[in-house]
Amino acid sequence: MTTKENLKKYHDWIFKCSAYQMALNIIGIDKQTVAPSAGASYRDERSAYLAGELFSLETDPETVKLLKELKDDPEVDAEDKRAIELYYKKAMDTLCIPKDEYVEFKKLCDESFDAWILAKSKADYSIFEPYLKKVIESQKKLYGYRDSDKSIYNQMLDDYEPGMNVEKYDEFFEALKERLVPLIKKVTAAKQINEDFLHQSFPVEEQKRFMDELLKYLHFDPSWGYQNESEHPFTSWTCENDCRTTTKYIEDNVASAILSTVHEVGHAYYEHNINPKYDGMILSEGVSSGMHESQSRLCENYLGKTLAFWKYHYPKLQKVFPMQLEKVSLEDFYKAINASKPSFVRTEADELTYPLHVLIRYEIEKGLFDGSISTEGLDKTWNAKYKEYLGIDVPNDKLGILQDVHWSDGSFGYFPTYALGTAFAAQYVHAMKKDLDVDSLLENNKFDEVMNWLKENIHTYGFRYEAPKLMKMVTGEEFNVNYFLDYIEDKYTKLYQL
Repeated sequence: MTTKENLKKYHDWIFKCSAYQMALNIIGIDKQTVAPSAGASYRDERSAYLAGELFSLETDPETVKLLKELKDDPEVDAEDKRAIELYYKKAMDTLCIPKDEYVEFKKLCDESFDAWILAKSKADYSIFEPYLKKVIESQKKLYGYRDSDKSIYNQMLDDYEPGMNVEKYDEFFEALKERLVPLIKKVTAAKQINEDFLHQSFPVEEQKRFMDELLKYLHFDPSWGYQNESEHPFTSWTCENDCRTTTKYIEDNVASAILSTVHEVGHAYYEHNINPKYDGMILSEGVSSGMHESQSRLCENYLGKTLAFWKYHYPKLQKVFPMQLEKVSLEDFYKAINASKPSFVRTEADELTYPLHVLIRYEIEKGLFDGSISTEGLDKTWNAKYKEYLGIDVPNDKLGILQDVHWSDGSFGYFPTYALGTAFAAQYVHAMKKDLDVDSLLENNKFDEVMNWLKENIHTYGFRYEAPKLMKMVTGEEFNVNYFLDYIEDKYTKLYQL
């Protein structure tokens, strides 16, 4: 066949795969938001079947042969070649897995999610533990089929952040600990910031009224974006013009839903702003989990927790909650949403202590896969690490080991990218501020101009380039963790007058 004929066959295959992926994504969104729990087992079985059909499409021997031919074809242009190479690698990573075992694993992940929801509602890790154990055993088996000289956990880390491994993450977290731990001690010893007023009763219906205005400010347009609610906020998408986010409202924590919304909208913008010609194909995905988290954490922290952002929004929040906030100044509100103190829940953690929450999960994952940590008694291991790193006693499993959804579907290796992405974001913001007066834009309802910079410099490329190359393209240098460490030291030294 000619190159043109092969490419036609290849694009037809992409369309079929994207149709199955769209169906699975929508089913997954529905499962975590509005689907009745009693129908879970019926849906889980059929979702697993659809995942199996997609698996067959992606690993079809004829298609793999086609991908190999195109991968080595000099007439294929650079963009198609990049996508084909990624598809081929994905196929080679999964081709070795027996389909029935893959389908069974997908079904197990759905069942595990259901068990996690129940366990969290009852604050009882023992309900979830058998499923977690099975998920880990299954992951070890499935990754074991790959012909790789890397450890299983290193393969997982590389899947979420190409090029990363335990050695590199250990070095990264050591750099964080070296400068953050002494700073946390200084902040803890300093005069504490009053944040009690953030934890009054803020009726959820009124929070939703404010959220409507916030989403308009964020230009999260209903024509391409939709927000719902879920136990654990997330973002999913089917194409550039169908991006779904969720948030979670907590009555006695008014900042939670606001900041989680800004975080998830950052994820959604990344997908929405990728070059439309990549839609439906592998290049339409974010470069890596760390790159994706850099965009959400950038929006949440480097934009959403700034004084400039709240100069615009705080009068509107006061108007919605006059009884709670009319006597609280903008300055005091800004300090309160940035206050640092050891806490139980990662998603609610301040910027300074947040990396330690991620470090705890990273150390546990390493232990689960090198055999030094067991799922039995993992709740106690978790609590011990929170005592060691943050000096706090976890009161129950809901605020402890059951707080995150990620392990229920086998997403091991994802957590470290939250800390890495946060550090990426500092370097991007440093570059952005050379071109834009970011504070002025935030204060004057011009959030879209900030997003346009991110679109032109980062989002539009999708998975065209690896994260290190994109970092160099955007900032002119390789990734440097000191941008984050300098930022965090400067911010908290000023905030706490150290």
